[in-house]
Amino acid sequence: MLKVGLQLFTVREDLERDFEGTIAKIAELGYQGVEFAGFYGRSAEQINELLKKHNLEVVGSHTQYADLVNDAQSLIDYNKAIGNKYIIVPYLSEEQRGNWPEIFANLRKIAEVCNQNGVTLLYHNHDFELTEKIGEHTVLDALYSELPADLIQVELDTAWVQYSGYDAVEYIEKYAGRLPLVHWKDFKRTDEGIQMMELNEGEVDVARIGDAAAKAGVEWIVVEQDNSLQAPMQSIEQSINWVKSYGAKGGLVNV
Repeated sequence: MLKVGLQLFTVREDLERDFEGTIAKIAELGYQGVEFAGFYGRSAEQINELLKKHNLEVVGSHTQYADLVNDAQSLIDYNKAIGNKYIIVPYLSEEQRGNWPEIFANLRKIAEVCNQNGVTLLYHNHDFELTEKIGEHTVLDALYSELPADLIQVELDTAWVQYSGYDAVEYIEKYAGRLPLVHWKDFKRTDEGIQMMELNEGEVDVARIGDAAAKAGVEWIVVEQDNSLQAPMQSIEQSINWVKSYGAKGGLVNV
């Protein structure tokens, strides 16, 4: 059974206004865990107390590439203190991309430090890793070919895979066994590019994604909505309500 978490980037403005109250609401809605994207000045002790109070687990932590290159150890120490075993590189800016051999070498070094400390490094994709190629392979596939599964694992963002023209289910099946986390997202294409949507409101077959993730042995399926047309807290409530209905119809989720 899949555990269902929320990527906190979705409600970043709410967290800025009321960190503790927002976390409480997330738990009340039925999410079982949270994936951090920053800690808003809170100490590890404060994070632990808040998670324990609301019976929430740590899914993982999106941690900036440059910060990991500069000082991986202190970031690892903080994450270990909150019981997090997955540190995830969430994004590479346009300025950081291009020299892929150097990026892969840096990720190898970071992953080795993570492994030495009993945590696991993951990489989270957007679209450019699938639209850019190294030889005959997408950057994403080249990365996972260059670095073995015992060094780096996969957090697959299924919406960006679909948006890039690939089948997210095929990618889930491809990386089964090194895929502990999957981002569960929906979207619509617009004249401007992409508009993220609540689950089952866009063009992604999100039930099919959930089924495939469960079959692949994914540990956490993580709701994320980069942007929304309504208040983010309304969006995450609408999405978790759909998740509950999906589970009621036989979807392999534990909510």
